[in-house]
Amino acid sequence: MADLVAAALQPEALITLLVLIGSVVLFVSGWLAPDLTGLLAAGLLVSFHVIEPREALEGFGSPALITLAGLFAISAGLFRSGGLDRLRALIGSDAIRSPKRMIALMVTVVGPVSAVVPNTPIVASLLPVVEGWCKRRRISPSKVLLPLSFATVLGGTITLLGSSVNLLASEVSSRLGYGSFGLFSFTPIGLGVWLLGGSLMVLLADRFLPDRGRDDDDLIADLSSSGYLTEVKIPLGSELIGQSLHATRLQRRFDLDVLELHRGTERFMPPLADRTLMLGDRLLLRCNRDDLLRLQQDHTVVLAPTPEQPVSLEQDNSQRMVEVLLPSGSTLAGDCLRDLRFRQRYNATVLALRRGNAVLRERLGRAQLREGDVLLLQGPKDAIRGLQANNDLVVLEQLEKDLPTVSRKCVALLIAALVLLLPSFEVIPLVASVLLGTVAMVVTGCLRAGELQRVVRLDVLVLLGSLASFSVALEKTGLASALAQALLLGLSSWPVYGAMVAVFLFTVALTEVMSNAATVAMLIPIAGQLAQGLGLPPMALIYIVLFGASQSFLSPVGYQTNLMVYGPGRYRFLDVSRYGFPLTIAMAIAVPWMVCRWFGL
Repeated sequence: MADLVAAALQPEALITLLVLIGSVVLFVSGWLAPDLTGLLAAGLLVSFHVIEPREALEGFGSPALITLAGLFAISAGLFRSGGLDRLRALIGSDAIRSPKRMIALMVTVVGPVSAVVPNTPIVASLLPVVEGWCKRRRISPSKVLLPLSFATVLGGTITLLGSSVNLLASEVSSRLGYGSFGLFSFTPIGLGVWLLGGSLMVLLADRFLPDRGRDDDDLIADLSSSGYLTEVKIPLGSELIGQSLHATRLQRRFDLDVLELHRGTERFMPPLADRTLMLGDRLLLRCNRDDLLRLQQDHTVVLAPTPEQPVSLEQDNSQRMVEVLLPSGSTLAGDCLRDLRFRQRYNATVLALRRGNAVLRERLGRAQLREGDVLLLQGPKDAIRGLQANNDLVVLEQLEKDLPTVSRKCVALLIAALVLLLPSFEVIPLVASVLLGTVAMVVTGCLRAGELQRVVRLDVLVLLGSLASFSVALEKTGLASALAQALLLGLSSWPVYGAMVAVFLFTVALTEVMSNAATVAMLIPIAGQLAQGLGLPPMALIYIVLFGASQSFLSPVGYQTNLMVYGPGRYRFLDVSRYGFPLTIAMAIAVPWMVCRWFGL
């Protein structure tokens, strides 16, 4: 402990410790976007001369970052060309008749695909397919959507390409002198994780997954599970003027509920049946998607989702209505539609908003957007296509004719296979294989040249590139060694397996409250030093940190795909914890055991 205090009192080490603590606070609180937090930390470390500018920028030119950028393009080419259409057809098959069988199919099929394709586009592509299957089978989406996310998380630990965190860990390990990972370096452990986790997911499904479907005894759940929230305005000449809701045809003609009435600055809550309607009144409605379309043909009300300039909502062949999701890290979160000038920015009108089990108490134009919100948009086909390449929104439906050509499907699959096979047989390095695959996707028409820049997740690249400065600073100032020595005092008397379990659980806990990439960047330098103190191979504890940072099963904010299914599945926070807790405990027991066996400890 004295060594830790002495190291922390050094000026550079003290600055690094303060920057580290401040970054953790920002990651946990969400006051700044994760990529901005990473840039801020790197800038401060350089400004106070803790690290050199060259050291801070090394992460942005690393092979891992270039590989990840290429993977975004290759996965986009697979989806755009229809290379994974068979997967969508299989998941949506009517031959699957129960939630447990659907979960087993996800584990068997989606998991391995996630080993080589980033999990975020997989979940975005399969989410509407699974929701459609639930609707046809009259099954609550909450019984299957969380396993969809968990299956991709488990599959992402099978190969180096399964997750951006894997690539970052490989880069940090290499920079610290412990060596980089090969494409299949930890595949035996990853396969064990996938098989164990998948089996538990199926076994626990009936008892631990909630049914958040329609509940006629619960008004709020009934409203939120059966439709969207939208606003309509009573126009001049409407037959509703001067009548009460009870006397009008509105609720008899449409399957909807009037939740609120806004008149100027006044807001009226239920019961509203006997309240007389006036010109200009705004009604907050709950209705399903079909009735939203029908409302556009009814001239007794007009859709008024935002206080922006009215637009014609008559359907024509150029207009499309789609659902979009605000993913984790979206820069739109925290702002309202009016301040964003959403329609002018995206050339699309927000018709309605869905937020899990919540019923909004604000007008849509003033409602503050949150990560996980689902918006129903209407706009021209070209505008909707533009949204598909937007990192702040995830389009949950595929537009017809959006794919370059179905004939490119086999070409895209061949390119993806070669990207994997060439480095596997050590013909060319992985980064070269990915770069050549990216070019091949564009040249063969699987991916449009104009889409190449849009499909690369710049926010992810900035975050991973800036986080490399954490590892450099921790190692350079001696903090990593000092922290490792402090941990060593507590763990030196423990058996090797017990020490690994402790490190795994600490990593999991840190991952649940902040970015898993930041967890890897911070803990790998400490794990390497701790391993040397315990007389273990550094790579053994590095693997423990890697798998611990990848097992995010306890909260919806721990991993982006968890948040993506959180709203559509209408989950509550503890739903994720209840289903994920047994998985976490099983992994805390199994992963250290498998690492011990793999390294002969």
